[in-house]
Amino acid sequence: MADEPQKKPHLSALVGHTNGLTKPASLAAASRAGGGGGGGGGATASSKKLVIKNFRERPKLPDNYTQDTWQKLHEAVGAIQSSISIKYNLEELYQAVENLCSYKVSATLYKQLRQVCEDHVKAQILQFREYPFLVHRNHSLDSLLFLKKINKCWQDHCRQMIMIRSIFLFLDRTYVLQNSMLPSIWDMGLELFRNHVISDKQVQNKTIDGILLLIERERNGEAVDRSLLRSLLSMLSDLQQVYKESFEQRFLEETNCLYAAEGQRLMQEREVPEYLHHVNKRLEEEGDRVITYLDHSTQKPLIACVEKQLLGEHLKAILQKGLDNLLDENRISDLTQTYQLFSRVKGGQQILLQHWSEYIKNFGTTIVVNPEKDKDMVQELLDFKDKVDHIIEVCFQKNEKFINLMKESFETFINKRPNKPAELIAKYVDSKLRAGNKEATDEELERILDKIMIIFRFIHGKDVFEAFYKKDLAKRLLVGKSASVDAEKSMLSKLKHECGAAFTSKLEGMFKDMELSKDVMVQFKQYMQNQSDPGNIDLTVNILTMGYWPTYTPMEVHLNSEMIKLQEVFKTFYLGKHSGRKLQWQTTLGHAVLKAEFKEGKKEFQVSLFQTLVLLMFNEGDEFSFEEIKMATGVEDSELRRTLQSLACGKARVLIKNPKGKDVEDGDKFIFNGDFKHKLFRIKINQIQMKETVEEQVSTTERVFQDRQYQIDAAIVRIMKMRKTLGHNLLVSELYNQLKFPVKPGDLKKRIESLIDRDYMERDKDNPNQYHYVA
Repeated sequence: MADEPQKKPHLSALVGHTNGLTKPASLAAASRAGGGGGGGGGATASSKKLVIKNFRERPKLPDNYTQDTWQKLHEAVGAIQSSISIKYNLEELYQAVENLCSYKVSATLYKQLRQVCEDHVKAQILQFREYPFLVHRNHSLDSLLFLKKINKCWQDHCRQMIMIRSIFLFLDRTYVLQNSMLPSIWDMGLELFRNHVISDKQVQNKTIDGILLLIERERNGEAVDRSLLRSLLSMLSDLQQVYKESFEQRFLEETNCLYAAEGQRLMQEREVPEYLHHVNKRLEEEGDRVITYLDHSTQKPLIACVEKQLLGEHLKAILQKGLDNLLDENRISDLTQTYQLFSRVKGGQQILLQHWSEYIKNFGTTIVVNPEKDKDMVQELLDFKDKVDHIIEVCFQKNEKFINLMKESFETFINKRPNKPAELIAKYVDSKLRAGNKEATDEELERILDKIMIIFRFIHGKDVFEAFYKKDLAKRLLVGKSASVDAEKSMLSKLKHECGAAFTSKLEGMFKDMELSKDVMVQFKQYMQNQSDPGNIDLTVNILTMGYWPTYTPMEVHLNSEMIKLQEVFKTFYLGKHSGRKLQWQTTLGHAVLKAEFKEGKKEFQVSLFQTLVLLMFNEGDEFSFEEIKMATGVEDSELRRTLQSLACGKARVLIKNPKGKDVEDGDKFIFNGDFKHKLFRIKINQIQMKETVEEQVSTTERVFQDRQYQIDAAIVRIMKMRKTLGHNLLVSELYNQLKFPVKPGDLKKRIESLIDRDYMERDKDNPNQYHYVA
């Protein structure tokens, strides 16, 4: 510049600048540049030291330098604001600002710059005041044009302030930086735009109305200019509190109203899966809105608002309207969505838990309490358990609360009908462990038994299960109908692990008896070989320890002479080895293999002892009446009817009944079927021992109840013996803790009365609710 003054010899004067937009080098850097430039070979000992001294007097600025320089800068700012080319070099302008700052006119320069910017920004408001303010929502076109205009104004302002700051960068980084009370040039520009444009109530309202209108249109499915929204909302965010105080509050209020109305309407119109799908879609849309053009700080209150109005207000209604259907129909994806959405809302998981529990109890109760469903009860329970397990794993993310409540719910409903589920579970296990169960491989059988044990855990009266399981196990072992010893032992191991060694000790004793019996029979066969007349019958005997096995009612039947003789031989053999023991023959569990000849040829029959006695009669004749058979065999009436039914009315009809019919009546005659045909050589005739009679079922149940009474009595005496004196309520409480089966207070009271009558304990004379142990 021609009128540029002579530069003062400060160190900063030695630094060159590549362009007018970079920050000057620091003082230290300037010193190094000066020293290196003057010294040449500064690294050697002979180098000459350059000493820079200040001028004796500080150089003075030429007259009018400050004024002329500002005029240049003013022109440049005006050109930027008018979007015309600047006639000065930017480096030159930057240097001019630096020079002015060096001569301590920074304060004046800042004020002058602010004034120029303020005048320009003030002038901008006029274009908006002249603009027609049509606030009504129908005038969306005018609103859009207005938004574009305000956006252009903002974009122009930002561009201009960036250029102005680049020229005045030295001022911004020295004087302004050192004065903490002054806003930076950029912040000053924001402040001016806020104060003179956006703070104008009409402009602000029109801008926010327009933004809200665009968002509403987008929510209604219309395509809108998202970049315009992003720019305008970014403007409001940059202008500090305008976004929070003026826009966000109104935006959230309108969002609240919109979704409150939408939630009410759609809950009436849509089914639950469609409604939840819509809620999910809305949440995704609002999340996308935050990412695309809203300020990140709006995310939390916005999503909370949507969740509250579309979910929180309708939690009970959604579950009452649709949860049962989703569970009934096993709608996995919809249940997953339900869990995910309810987990987002405060109290959502808790209310879902309650309905989940209620559903399990209600559905389970329908399986358990209906006697007509007893045949399929256990299978239905297993299927239901598989279903809820799958839902917990896939839909409820294996949530521990849902797992625990499911277990509690199963325990509640399965014990609503005492004893029967326990009995049916024992019978179900029996059906799976019997020979002839071709449904499952060993691995599948093991898996079924594991599942059964889970259901078994929920049962309170495990003694009922034990009684029926024991009875069925005895039949499987004695009649030779067990499918697999390994499977039997595996089930026993599971029961032992679940209930303890005391629960399975008798069952283990039964297996032990079977093993010992095999050894006895090996010795017996050797014994028979030494007999002069071994006979035609090959006898196998199982020696059972009385305490281990179920109690069987002895039934005296008329065995043929050869059988009786063989029994006596065995008795002599066994008692000869084990003196002092008593043998009691259980004919009800006997079975045999018979050889028979028909016109078609020879056959073998696997039959019970009672069936054997009936069939052997037909060696003596071709036809006998019911009364004759009864007299000859000595089999009890109902057992004999069942036996004859199996021989004359089943699939393998070895006998012909006259007259025909399913039931055996007095006076019926039975004829040997010489024309009997069958594709198999060895035929299993329905072994009636494996079928449980009504009498058996009743007696098993009665034995359980009788045993329970003994256990209650023993527990009362045990507690009283230890405590000596105890109040009624404390005694009952102790009994509940000790007894392992469900019991009613009335039953306990009866047992206490019985023990008082039998002089095991007595009532206190002054307090009838107090008991004393009688030694």
